[in-house]
Amino acid sequence: MRDLLQGKQLGFGTAPLGNMYRNIPEEEALATVDAAWESGVRYFDTAPLYGSGLSEIRLGEALSKRNRDDYFLSTKVGRIISDELEDPSARDFGEKGGIFEFGRKNKIIPDYSADATLRSIEDSLKRLQTDRLDFVFVHDPAQDFYGDEWLAQFEIARTGAFRTLTQLREEGVIKGWGLGVNRVEPIELMLDLEEAKPNVSLLAGRYSLLDHERALQRLMPAAKKHNMDIVVGGPYSSGVLAGGAHFEYQKASPEIMAKVEKIKNIADRHQISVKAAGLQFSLANPAVAAVVPGATKPERIAEDQAALKTIIPAAFWEEMIEQKLIAPNAPLPIDVK
Repeated sequence: MRDLLQGKQLGFGTAPLGNMYRNIPEEEALATVDAAWESGVRYFDTAPLYGSGLSEIRLGEALSKRNRDDYFLSTKVGRIISDELEDPSARDFGEKGGIFEFGRKNKIIPDYSADATLRSIEDSLKRLQTDRLDFVFVHDPAQDFYGDEWLAQFEIARTGAFRTLTQLREEGVIKGWGLGVNRVEPIELMLDLEEAKPNVSLLAGRYSLLDHERALQRLMPAAKKHNMDIVVGGPYSSGVLAGGAHFEYQKASPEIMAKVEKIKNIADRHQISVKAAGLQFSLANPAVAAVVPGATKPERIAEDQAALKTIIPAAFWEEMIEQKLIAPNAPLPIDVK
């Protein structure tokens, strides 16, 4: 992926465009994608789950006026969007309950089988108004959505989606595949398999300023060993590092808010934004090929670009390490002497 993107990239994660947490006006959603494009973003990530197809529909509409050869696109498989309707607020999303209750009412059916994988891709192509996908992630066969049943879902994916996507990559239909998850364990398990040879995976929320220890110690070295690039999703930890109130897609606890306040105080002393620190920290790991923060307002895109260009002094990182807010062995955007 890194070679295709020609170096590390700041992409755009479109989960918020599926009406995550609130009912987002259509014109606001489309303007945000346009702002991302105008800022130079050329990698866009989405999924059927995001608002029951709403994110894909909006992204497809916004990108329909662009040359398909000028950008890279990833979506996910593992859930079929049905024409049947349901109550969005009554869906069982495990730890992520209620995040898309303002999305479309189309029923979401989990299915990691081979047939469902092909159908999901076909449906996504229609919603995205395109003839091809670049990368496909197997979405959420993990503990946070399925609890004790996650290994059973993973096994269905192993014999279904993994093999199907491998074949599509070998045929040149897609450029890469892997997992798209909020937990490190499924990716570690996948990398231990003999038959699965993923070349890119999306890890959301597990390589941020607030949570990176396990990924740093185990997953990132394993990814490098297996030549698998990592896309970091959720660099702002569901928004709490960007001034929001959510962590792990739920209202942040007092403990998390206190930790964010410590980080903010250090950032203020060094005259930088927490956004800049969070974004650059996630990108600094050598296993990471791209970071895909989400946004629903055009001005947030400008903030992300400014954060990426901010020069962060080594003294900031030194203080973060001294305060035990980041791991002392974490790769940093600047060498700390």
